Amino acid sequence: MSQRERPRLVIASHNAGKISEFKNVLGEHWEVWPQSEYGVSEVPETGSTFVENALIKARHACASTHCAALADDSGIVVPALGGDPGLRSARYSGAGDQANNELLLTNMASLSGSQRVAFYIAVLVLLRHADDPTPLIAEGRWHGQIANAARGTGGFGYDPLFVPDGGSRHAAELSSDEKNRVSHRAQAVARLLEQLGG
Repeated sequence: MSQRERPRLVIASHNAGKISEFKNVLGEHWEVWPQSEYGVSEVPETGSTFVENALIKARHACASTHCAALADDSGIVVPALGGDPGLRSARYSGAGDQANNELLLTNMASLSGSQRVAFYIAVLVLLRHADDPTPLIAEGRWHGQIANAARGTGGFGYDPLFVPDGGSRHAAELSSDEKNRVSHRAQAVARLLEQLGG
């Protein structure tokens, strides 16, 4: 598909890391725009599941821009903590990524071995218009464990603590290309593209 034939897709997020990842993995299919370019405000995430929150954000972006919109709700889940940080991943500490990571380490200080198992989850919702009755929904999960200390300077969120299954490097030590091939968001995007026939 040529550049000028790509349809426009608004990303319903103000997270620069997420927007960058979406541009990298979706750029050849869509002309990707962050919702900030349209002056779209954040909307309260009042859902009780990742799917509900993604739907809320996508519908808000569609209604505000009159364009197709893609939203994701994502986070990291530690079963031994009852699923925390979960839906509250981005606001776990209330003070940003580094504080979130420090709080997670503190809350897991007494856990070892299989108790440190965790997974990232991303749920994507694509709406063609604000009243779209058949949203496309795709989910991806990236399994691993939480390390005892942060390592690496790449990525964002909990990447400095997350060690994907099958490797020894932390997610924050992976290149963008490596991460974009295997991450929870990459898996969800692949499933979304399957639904779109591409």
